[in-house]
Amino acid sequence: FSDRMFEQLSTRNDTLSGMFASVPSGQLNVIVDGHAEIASGFMASGGYFDVLGVVPLLGRAIGPDDDHPAASPVAMISHAFWARRFGLDPDVVGRVITINTVAATIVGVLPPEYTGVQRPLDDAADLHLPLALYPQFGDEAQWQLGGAVTWLQIMGRVKPGVTAEQVHGNLDGPFQAAVRAGRAEPRSMSLTRNRTAEPRLLVDSGSRGVYDPNPDSTRQAMMLGVVVVLVLLIVCANVANLLLSRAATRQREIAVRLSMGATRGRLVRQLVTESMVLSTIGGGLGVLVAVAARRLLPFGQTAPFDWRVFAFVAVLSVSAALVFGFVPALRATGVGLSSSLKASSHSVARSRTVLGKALIVVQVAVSLVLVVGAGLFLKTLGNLRNVEVGFNPANILLFRVDPGLNGYDDDRQAVLYDQLTQSIRSVPGVQSVSLSEIPLLGGHSFFFSVSLAGREAADKDDSAVRTVSSMTVSPEFFETMEIPLLAGRTFDARDSKDAPQVAVINDAAAKAFFGTARPLGRRFGFSPETRGAIEIVGVVRDVKSEAVRAAPRPTVYQSHLQSDVPAFLFGWMFAVRTAGLPGPLTPAVREAVHRVDPNLPLMDVLTQAEQIEEGFAQERLFALAYSLFGGLAMVLAATGLLGVMSYAVAQRTNEIGIRMALGADKANVRRMVLGESLVPVCVGVGVGIGGVFVTGRLVASLLFELAPTDGATIVQAVAMLVVVAALAAYLPARRAAGVDPLIALRCE
Repeated sequence: FSDRMFEQLSTRNDTLSGMFASVPSGQLNVIVDGHAEIASGFMASGGYFDVLGVVPLLGRAIGPDDDHPAASPVAMISHAFWARRFGLDPDVVGRVITINTVAATIVGVLPPEYTGVQRPLDDAADLHLPLALYPQFGDEAQWQLGGAVTWLQIMGRVKPGVTAEQVHGNLDGPFQAAVRAGRAEPRSMSLTRNRTAEPRLLVDSGSRGVYDPNPDSTRQAMMLGVVVVLVLLIVCANVANLLLSRAATRQREIAVRLSMGATRGRLVRQLVTESMVLSTIGGGLGVLVAVAARRLLPFGQTAPFDWRVFAFVAVLSVSAALVFGFVPALRATGVGLSSSLKASSHSVARSRTVLGKALIVVQVAVSLVLVVGAGLFLKTLGNLRNVEVGFNPANILLFRVDPGLNGYDDDRQAVLYDQLTQSIRSVPGVQSVSLSEIPLLGGHSFFFSVSLAGREAADKDDSAVRTVSSMTVSPEFFETMEIPLLAGRTFDARDSKDAPQVAVINDAAAKAFFGTARPLGRRFGFSPETRGAIEIVGVVRDVKSEAVRAAPRPTVYQSHLQSDVPAFLFGWMFAVRTAGLPGPLTPAVREAVHRVDPNLPLMDVLTQAEQIEEGFAQERLFALAYSLFGGLAMVLAATGLLGVMSYAVAQRTNEIGIRMALGADKANVRRMVLGESLVPVCVGVGVGIGGVFVTGRLVASLLFELAPTDGATIVQAVAMLVVVAALAAYLPARRAAGVDPLIALRCE
């Protein structure tokens, strides 16, 4: 909403007991006791804390009296910022701090459980400020546009007995009137995704805050959920095997209970209760593991454990107990009394072995799917790391500074950046320094349409109008990033602000614009009216600028001395190439910046290699998850196989003794048991390969330069699984080969 919409909705509101508008204010430069640092900010109207019912831990909340331009600037700080910056000093209320050159008084400290309405966030914003101060802490130009820009989020508390439909009926009229008034204003602009659509008022629940789910995060959660369900299936199959083994050993006990008058239903309830005890203990331990393991997930550090999480675990534990404990209980109690009381009965044992082997087939199949997935994501991660990005990312330190937060205007900023460059260049070990709007492989790009000179049909001719990626850089950029020059020259001192405009393009742009013709000396512009304003003076090698997965785009580079792009609005990104590893030089670079301006903090400090690794977060997450769960699945499958075959050998002691008495040697017995052990494994491998082909389509888009049915990965996974299974089966086979025929013939 626009600020004018908020004013009109507040005036016409009859259905909400309170209403507020809010907006994240981004990064703020905060100076406390002469030390500058970057803090996150959040701005809201005066009724924010009252509507939410937030009671400060210390001091008071920001109120309506603080939310007007003539009021003295005040701020509330989060509990985390209070602990980090003030060491939980109880006298923090009343202290004055400097925020973007504005002196503000701290009036309160937020409680530790407060996280704000903006989702998802790791924590509450460091500083909460009145919305009326936005021109001083945010974009003043945006504020001056009044009702022409939609940028605020509005929430309110519904009066008792009022429905969402009534709220909509109350506020839709003034909303539509504000929309029409905003369109009539000059320089009208909208930040909505579909600018041709008629805006409509949506009244929805705010119980979960302002949350726009990220499709990538949702997909990650679904994929990991599938993996966890598969592992749970393996665990439950193993538990069912154990319960079947236990039921077989308790065959006589159950028969005695039945003969003494116990009903089958009573015994089934007893056995299922025992299963539920096991499952409940496992669910409880799982919660404890989750508390530690959630830190592996995005935003997992602050993910709350509420009643829904515990209810989900409880339902899952009970369901697993019922499903995988009920069948063994039925089989255990469905025995004949006369046969079960005989010591030589093997009916339950044989049926148990068959069912146990069937469960092994399931475990092996699921394990193979997970192990293949782990191999695919590990190879994908390796492929991404080995991609040729077109420049040298080694030994580059990146950071950003935003002098605008300290009140610098454009002219002063230009002088400041020159001073910063000279100061950093003087640090021993620094080879070169450059500036750019955004870092390479930072996940962002600016796109513009260009018109080529000499093609007057630019408005309709697709060959005349091209969409390109645009980067504004300093003359040293290509040297710092070690991007090879293919033709012509790069920027130098002659390309001043008053000189004719020039540009450097990459090889992809040269081929897209001119084919095999020589691009040097050709001209273009960013509109049909200026198609001859910029001369191409050089061609450089293609680099991957947005993402490693993406192909290099046609790119136009402009000198920051000639560009009108307002990069000063966001601050320039510095790239510092060092002779060695950049980490040890970071303090010296930071000190070089502070020599120029002690109150200018460095933001987004990281190396270029770390910047690239940030783009692999999803691949690392899946590789880690699949590797952990795939390894666990293999161990569980091997354990299940060991249990099944150990039980089978124990039940066949008499048979093995007879075989050895009739002349079978130990090697024959080992081969027999190993062969029988590997039969369900081979069947499971066959089923698992089919599962790999079926599930491969689900992960195909997540892989890079790798097919989901990659033969080498499948062969490696099968070999690994078979080796683990053979090792697990060897122990029962060795035990069988060690049976003494005389003892075996007497054992029953």
